[in-house]
Amino acid sequence: MRMGHTSAVSATYTWDVFMTLDGYGSYDEEGNWGGYWGKQGPELLQHRLGLYSSEHRMVFGATTMRVNIEMLGPNTEGAGVPDPWVARMQQMPTTVVSRTLEGPLDWPDVTIERADATEVISRLKEEFDVPIRSHGSISLNRSLLAAGLVDRLQVTIFPVVSGQTGADPVFAGAADLDLELLDRRTLDDHITELTYRPTLHQA
Repeated sequence: MRMGHTSAVSATYTWDVFMTLDGYGSYDEEGNWGGYWGKQGPELLQHRLGLYSSEHRMVFGATTMRVNIEMLGPNTEGAGVPDPWVARMQQMPTTVVSRTLEGPLDWPDVTIERADATEVISRLKEEFDVPIRSHGSISLNRSLLAAGLVDRLQVTIFPVVSGQTGADPVFAGAADLDLELLDRRTLDDHITELTYRPTLHQA
């Protein structure tokens, strides 16, 4: 739903990211961890579904969108069997920030934006009155953190150390940030979700 440009209220942007205790967002081809690093349980999956139960606009970068389509696109082999929260996410209106992806994309409701990410997200926050959420998309969201456009940083930490096979370090090269803890919870007795309000650190 679009808002009038005269409104002073902007949509909240949340970066929602999974990582290991040592800060990696995924693992290389020699890792044999499996999805969620093999640590998911019913409480995590139910909580994730709750997070996505209300309307959001999703935002992805090109790399994450390609992975999503490979895994979940309606015409792929695995289509129709994602976890319920992922199926819910897949049906939400989606913006992809990319100068390289070409449409049409194998995704239900997607718009490609080719402008600078900070320009795109600044505009979306003013145009929409539903929350904006990005899952993954590490390089995109590091740039948005540096621009002060991320309102909530939601980090789900899985109880593994992947020092040999870890890939995509989540905060490597990120801006210096101060973090105000807004919420914390433990899921399935071993997964930790931390929600922060990030602000750029002033030396």
